[in-house]
Amino acid sequence: MQSATRLTFGDDHTLFVADWKGARIYALPVTTPAKAAGKPFNLKDVQAPIAKTLGVAPTALRFEDLAVQPGSEVAFVAVTVQGAKGKSSPAIVTIDASGKVQRLDLSKATGSAAITDAPAADATFWRDVPVQTLTVTDMRFYQNKLYVAGLSNRSFASTLRVYDYPFSGAAKATTIEMYHPVHNQIETRAPIRSMTVMTIAGEPTLVAAYTCTPLVLIPLKDLKDGAHIAAKTVGELGWGSAPNGLVSFKQGDTEYALLVNSSRSADLLSAAELGNGAAAPGLNTPIEVPAKPYSGVKALMTPMAATMRVDNLNPEQLLALRRDDATGQVQLVSVLKGAYLRLSDFVNEYDFADYRYPDGDRYRDFHKYARGLEGYPELAR
Repeated sequence: MQSATRLTFGDDHTLFVADWKGARIYALPVTTPAKAAGKPFNLKDVQAPIAKTLGVAPTALRFEDLAVQPGSEVAFVAVTVQGAKGKSSPAIVTIDASGKVQRLDLSKATGSAAITDAPAADATFWRDVPVQTLTVTDMRFYQNKLYVAGLSNRSFASTLRVYDYPFSGAAKATTIEMYHPVHNQIETRAPIRSMTVMTIAGEPTLVAAYTCTPLVLIPLKDLKDGAHIAAKTVGELGWGSAPNGLVSFKQGDTEYALLVNSSRSADLLSAAELGNGAAAPGLNTPIEVPAKPYSGVKALMTPMAATMRVDNLNPEQLLALRRDDATGQVQLVSVLKGAYLRLSDFVNEYDFADYRYPDGDRYRDFHKYARGLEGYPELAR
């Protein structure tokens, strides 16, 4: 394995790893814990212990992706270790809520599949960014198939590859176009950056986000080998930002998609709202920049702007890989679904020692629970 930049789980003992340098997808067997620890993550600096485990300086690490092993509440983090003279090597580590870090043996892969249509090796973006780094931009596993978004060497570069698993041959490749309301053009080159699979209007559907930030729906039944399809643009969520992760989950009877972004707050969308978008004709007119940045499906603002990567930790909590604004330290922390914030990130009226909650205050019980969850049980008064 020459690189490790995108991760996703097929089941609780199979981790898929994208290797853009080697143009392959690997299936890596992992150990399944007996049971989940049931503890929140409050790790304020994971960069130092990861670097110590790998025997390198913290500044040598480039963080690539995060995936939580289903049912285990163990985080798997992919990093690139920057070496001398521009050389680099991949590493994947596991981290539990106590902060214990262990390195995975990447030579234990039980199978792999080739990416036969990767972009040319000599092409770059912005002088120094190899186009091949976007060969795989995101992956999702659904019903024995691995869906892989990224770039290809085709004239329509934005491509979705579908692999049967266990790996049995070449991927089925579908090229994608979509209408981008910010740019006011049909785009066939820029790839999907983050995606998840949800049931929308009764149909298994890929919900996918692009840079700057159109949201599209692609029914899985439309993905056929050699086809070229037009994804339906159902929302424009704001210009000047890139998707950092898209996850779906249920709260009560409602299914949601949560999109975290590089340059602004996260977006929360219900399956019902996405269903409304699926039933509508789709966006085909530009937005007004900067006066009217949004169009189509309505997303709820959620305060997770510092998040680099996100995944489901358990039914109640998300796990966020993020950087502290002041120190730059990389954190791995739990975030409550429904709240989408950590109280300890702020100082406000509730935090003064002489503050007393009025009778019937709507936030008192939540504050008590969240303070304990975030590692401040003495403040859960």
